[in-house]
Amino acid sequence: MVEKQRALAYVGEMNAPALKPSERVRKPDWIRVKAPTSPGYAETRKLMRDLSLNTVCEEAACPNIGECWTKKHATVMILGDTCTRACAFCNVKTGMPRPVDPLEPEHVALAAAKMGLTHIVITSVDRDDLPDGGASQFVKVIQALRRETPSTTIEILTPDFRNKPESAVAAIVDARPDVYNHNLETVPRLYPTIRPGARYYASLRLLEQVKRRDPSIFTKSGIMLGLGEERMEVHQVMDDMRSADIDFMTMGQYLQPTPKHAKVIDFVTPQAFDAYAQIARAKGFLQVASSPLTRSSYHAGDDFERMRAAREAQLARAAAG
Repeated sequence: MVEKQRALAYVGEMNAPALKPSERVRKPDWIRVKAPTSPGYAETRKLMRDLSLNTVCEEAACPNIGECWTKKHATVMILGDTCTRACAFCNVKTGMPRPVDPLEPEHVALAAAKMGLTHIVITSVDRDDLPDGGASQFVKVIQALRRETPSTTIEILTPDFRNKPESAVAAIVDARPDVYNHNLETVPRLYPTIRPGARYYASLRLLEQVKRRDPSIFTKSGIMLGLGEERMEVHQVMDDMRSADIDFMTMGQYLQPTPKHAKVIDFVTPQAFDAYAQIARAKGFLQVASSPLTRSSYHAGDDFERMRAAREAQLARAAAG
């Protein structure tokens, strides 16, 4: 009840009018970040190049790259750097991908070992050209990490494997990552323009499938704000996620990568992000990350520990009866 009361205090903030076009040219102060210049950033970049690994940090032009790479945290993007889809929000290039690199799993594991990672996030481009959508490569990466760095917890952020056999997702679940993430990205109404190659309810079903097959795996999903979504649409997405038993929800500000991508409709204030977070927690998520600069893998390791602690506390309360 307390969480709901706090959330309602911010309703006026979330109902504030969108910024005028003239005000959108310049990013607000809360969304600006410094250019990366640290030695840690340079070392992380060199390691990725030496091992021929791609990162979503670079390919998607993540605003947090300076902070994360300075701390030697990087989200590895497997299956190449070319996507078979062309989502209106994404900066990853589209085209015909190259053949899958058989050395990639070992290179990812080596990178994790060299960086001393306690938690790693693995994502990929969409590979609609492959019979299993690239699921087998996720399995091989997870297996290589378990061999090379067995204490590292593994979070994967996969495509939707649309029109692929259910065995593709099942194989990944059976490889037992600690967190299975798949982003819904936006509200259903905006899918035709923002995420035309995907289907909202298919993505929800994927996450339901993961939970049914192995309830012990944490599930995670996120959306971008600032694309023209309405407040109640965001609340409905929260409800849909909880109906699919998703444990962790992320919300971050959409930023237009280039002029050819979907425009930013409004810059959502930090206070509005706080309000959404309060509502999401009231709806029962184990973990919520909501701020203008939040991205799927931002502070993922710390968030994982908090989520694991929240589940343990939940189980302890249930046992106490």
